[in-house]
Formats: sequence, structure tokens, C-alpha cells
Amino acid sequence: MMIDRRRLLQGAAGLAAARFLIGGAMAQGTTRPRLESDPFALGVASGEPTTGGFVLWTRIAGLRENASPAYEIAADEAFDNIVRAGRTIAPLARGGAVHLEVDGLQPGRPYFYRFHLGDAVSRTGRTATIAKRPDRVRLALTSCQHWEQGFFTAYADMIANDVEAVLQVGDYIYEKSFGAGPDVRSFGAPVPHSLDDYRARHALYRTDPHLAAAHAAMPFIVTWDDHEVENDYAGVHGAAAGDTTTFVKLRAAAYQAYFEHMPLRPSAFRQNGELRLYRRFGWGDLANVHVLDSRQYRTPLPCSTAEARGSRIVDRCGEALDTSTTMLGAPEERWLKAGMAREQARWSLIAQQTLFSRLNLPAGPDARYSDIWDGYAATRDRAIDALTQPAVRNPVLLGGDVHSFWINDVKRDFSQPYSVPVATEIVTSCLASRNGPEALFGPAQSLNPHVRFLDNHHAGYVLLDVTPGQLDIDLRAVADLADSQSVTASLARYVVENGRPGAQRA
Repeated sequence: MMIDRRRLLQGAAGLAAARFLIGGAMAQGTTRPRLESDPFALGVASGEPTTGGFVLWTRIAGLRENASPAYEIAADEAFDNIVRAGRTIAPLARGGAVHLEVDGLQPGRPYFYRFHLGDAVSRTGRTATIAKRPDRVRLALTSCQHWEQGFFTAYADMIANDVEAVLQVGDYIYEKSFGAGPDVRSFGAPVPHSLDDYRARHALYRTDPHLAAAHAAMPFIVTWDDHEVENDYAGVHGAAAGDTTTFVKLRAAAYQAYFEHMPLRPSAFRQNGELRLYRRFGWGDLANVHVLDSRQYRTPLPCSTAEARGSRIVDRCGEALDTSTTMLGAPEERWLKAGMAREQARWSLIAQQTLFSRLNLPAGPDARYSDIWDGYAATRDRAIDALTQPAVRNPVLLGGDVHSFWINDVKRDFSQPYSVPVATEIVTSCLASRNGPEALFGPAQSLNPHVRFLDNHHAGYVLLDVTPGQLDIDLRAVADLADSQSVTASLARYVVENGRPGAQRA
């Protein structure tokens, strides 16, 4: 199976990687572009913050040839004190995307940036470097933003709350419509099947004014889930179609479009078509954020068949307990374990995609929902082992995907519900989508004593304040997804105290 997987990745996905590498080289020789519209209509963004820099992003809209836009980085919004200026590349083969890596700046301070192409000037973006020894960091946890099902107004609340970085843990775009209920707007296009289709879907999202403003105001740290490609896919295995070769080509197109629209380092895109998203970010000795990718490398969903490849409830499914299955892939699991063994920060935040804790279901004690960590119990056990190594003081799992807010006690053995928790789990609701299935989540608290809080009625995000003494959790809910100017307010507040796993009501 491993040989087949390598061959697939070296084929269809590898072709996409080659286009990227060749595109970067070809862009060195460029001419003044012919502009027929605003080349910066898709906005600007920043990401990958460090103590010395960040990545700046834009994508030149309507590009017909390689371009070389200019950039300016300043210590002030008026650009009176420009600290960096120059030219970068926007290759046609990369959709005109710019991924400018910046380093050597002062730690712990804001910077402003903009791009120029011809006579056009982009909007001004604001970003910041990380302080070397911060005593506080404010983060926003967000997931699941469906274009049709709601406006992205929660981002305005993040800006107002002066968030230092946004942790976007998946379902940044949706590839299709789903669910019953009124929509506020339309994709205006069918399900994507090509690189141009996925580019168009990402470009559509960047026209949302709240999302565009958020990218211009705050650095994003991103990872993906499934809807960036296809609902419920697992590694090289699609859910809608059984032909793996066809799916890998689709996945390669979706991966390229995702990379082209995210403020990621160019080195994230690998020769074999892999997009390396598991990585770490550090705020001195206060907190580390360990970002996981639980989609790209996972084995097939447990007990899937040719007729049922997507997520579902499985009962007495031995594959869900099989130690040879994996949600992360062996290299990422080793990376996580090694990083936790060397952990030096007080708080270890694990940013990943979905519900981590055991979810006992009404169908019975052996029933499991196959697409979450319950479908890969052995991987969860190994992850818990990694998170409970001696160097780790305060492990906190951050997730999304399930369109509902959760606060959970993570147990070493979930069959012992009243045992001492070893970690805390925080799950954000959808930023803009319909909530999760009530039949599945409604009875969850009565069946799962480790669930401290559950709300399956609101959309929103989670505001996190990290200090040496505690982690403050503010679950923030959008009043009305159908209102393009809706307010966002606190739904519930919890706190995790240093050295005491498990959240308490604030």
C-alpha cells in the first residue's frame, strides 16, 4: 500500500509541485504587466509569525504573465519609517500568488505593509512579530466558515479584541452546499473539480469584507480539514469517488489552490506534492502552538466500504481500535512525540481539526463516529502518551469541525470517566455554518461525564488569553448569521489553571 501511495503522490501531486518550482524560477524575468482591473482585489494577508518576522501574502488577480510586485514594510501606518522595501515574485504558474518571507525585524512590535504593481497599490496590512519573552498572548480559535450559510462577522469581533494571531483549524472554504435551511448567499458555481475551480472558490471567499479585513489586520496560522478538498476524504482516499488516481489529481489541484491563497512559507510545498502543515510557533517560555494535520496522511476511515466511504456511525468496528491505523501518519506522530519531549513552554496548545475526546453515542458503548478521533483510537492513545511526557506541564487540545462549542476533560482512559484529567480540550463552533446534528450531540453530556460544556445552538469562535498563571477561555457567539453586521458576544467563560488540567467555570 505504501508503494502505491508514493507512486500516486509522485505522479499527479508531483506534477503540481513541479509547476510550483518551475513557476518560481521563471518569474525572475518579468515585464511591466498589463492591468485591466485592480490586481490586489483579493487583498493582503500575513502569517507564520516569529520573533523576527512573518510571511506576507497577496495574489495578483487577472494575471496573464509573470509579475514582480514591489513591497514596503514600515514601522508606522503612515509609512514614514520604512524598514524594508524591494521586489518579490508573483509567478503565473502559482496563480500570481506572493509568499514573501521576512526576517531580521525587531521582536514584539507591529509592522505595516503594502504592495505595488504598476500604478496600483494594495490596501495596507498590519501584522506583528512575536515578543521574545511575553507575559501574555491573545489568540482566536476558528473553524468552519460556509460561504452560503452565514456572513463572517465574527472576524470583526476578533479585530476589536486585538487578537495577536488567528488559529484557523480547517474548513476555511467549503466545496459544496449542504444541509437544510435558508442561505444568505450562493457560491454561484458547481462543486470544484479543477485547479481553476478551486482558485475561484478561494477568490470568492476573499471578497467577504470581514474576512478580508481580518487577514489585513492579524496574522493567520492555518491548517486544513476536509472541505478544502472533499468532505470526509482520508489521505489519498476520496469519499465521493472510489478511484484513487482520480481523487489524488483532484486533491493536488485543491492543495495547490489552498497554498496559493494562504500566507504560508514557500518551503511548505514539497517536491512530492505534500503540503507540510504540521509545525510549531513559540511565544517564549509562555506558550507553544503545535499545529497538526489530521487529513493528509490518515489511513482510510474505519470499516468503510465501496458503498460507504464517508463518515458514519460504526458499531463494533475493530478497525477503529487497530494500532496500525493512523490519523496523523507515522512521521507526524514521531514529530509530535519528539516535540513534546523537548517542550519548554508553560502551555502546550495543540491546534488540530476535530473532536479529540471520546464521544459515547446513543447507539451503544461500542458505537463510534468514524471521522473524528474516535475512529482512530490508537492514534489518540499515542497522542495522549506524547502529551503526558514529563516536559509537558499544561497540555491543551484545540479543535473545530463539529459546528458546536465543547469544553472537555481529556482522560488517559475514557472508560474511567471519573479519573483525573490529563489535559483540557477546547472545541470551537463553526464561524459561519449550521450547527451539528442534534441527534448525535444532544445526548452527549448525559453520556459523557468528561464533557464540561456543550452548546450546539450557536456559531462563533473562541478567544484565548494565555498568561503564566492561567488560560482564560471565552466562547463567543454570533447573534445572527444572516445579519451582515451582526454582533458577537460572550456565551460562556472558562479558565484552566496552571498545573491543573481541566477547565473550570470563570
